[in-house]
This record gives sequence, C-alpha cells and structure tokens, in this order.
Amino acid sequence: MSKKNRVVQSLTGSKVLLLLLGLWIWSGLTVDAFAASAPEPCATSSAGRQLDFWLGDWSITAPGSSGSSTSKVYLTLDKCLLVERSDGERGHSGENVFAYSADDKGWRGMFADNMGRVHVFSEGHVASGVAEFDGTNLGPNGETVLDKVRVIRIAPNKVAQTWQKSTDNGATWMTVFRGEYTRANP
Repeated sequence: MSKKNRVVQSLTGSKVLLLLLGLWIWSGLTVDAFAASAPEPCATSSAGRQLDFWLGDWSITAPGSSGSSTSKVYLTLDKCLLVERSDGERGHSGENVFAYSADDKGWRGMFADNMGRVHVFSEGHVASGVAEFDGTNLGPNGETVLDKVRVIRIAPNKVAQTWQKSTDNGATWMTVFRGEYTRANP
C-alpha cells in the first residue's frame, strides 16, 4: 500500500472514530439534557403540600346530627398520600384518600366506607385553602351520579367539608353531607 493510501485510510479511520466519539458524547448530553427529570419528592413539592391545612385530629359536627364524629387526617407513602379516617355515628366509618400526581399536575381521590360504598374522584384542584374533587360514579340503581367534594379552610383550626351529588348531569345538586371540622388539639 502506498504511503498516500495509508494516510488517506488513516485519516478516514480517524474521522470515523471522531464522528463516533462525537455522536456518543452528543447522545449522552442529549439524553441528560432532554430526559424527563425525576419528580420532586412529595415531602418538598409545594403543589403536593397544598392540602396539608387539613392534617390533624378533628371533631366533626354536622347539621341535623345529634352527636359529633371524629376524623384523623395524616400523610403516608413518604408524604405522597393524604388519608382521612373518620368515625361517625351509628357505627359508620369511612376513609378518603387524596394524592397529587406529579405526572399530570392534578389531584385524585377516593372515598370508601364500611357500608360498601366507593366513590372515585378523577379530577381535583387545590389552591389557597380550597380543595375540590369531582368524579362520575354509579348510584345504587346503576344511574350515573356526579360527586363533588369541597374541603375549605375556614380558620387555622377550622375546616368545612361539603359533599354534593347530581343525578341530572350537573343541572342541580343535592348536598348529602356538610360537616364542620374543629381541630381537637390546636
């Protein structure tokens, strides 16, 4: 092989190596630069902490109710899931669970009780001491029911919760629960 051919072949090999090295470096930077960043931990996520005003032990009074119920609201799953466990009159108890999804920047929730009722809230918004959760569920006769739960901070040690239902696609709403929460140990 002539000296000229060896130089051309050497340059071509070097160019290929440089090109491959450049592509490798660029692809590594591109993956790092464009990769989805890991979500912020729940404990420090300001969006995920918006419902924290509800945390604590509560006494609940409701219009038309002869006594009071109790509620404990706490965080679990590394502060990613807010749970409300309530015990009411006549042996009724229930749990609400709410979580903020870092993936789609929305809140979700679910309610279940010891009477076999389950309601899913597929849409939720929380801001400035007001939380609202909406969901479409089925009623006892298979009818479509819209559910809307609002949790509103009235004062540092007082919260109100209202649950409304609509069986006519939101044209009218019936309040099925309205409770005033007073912090048990302020």
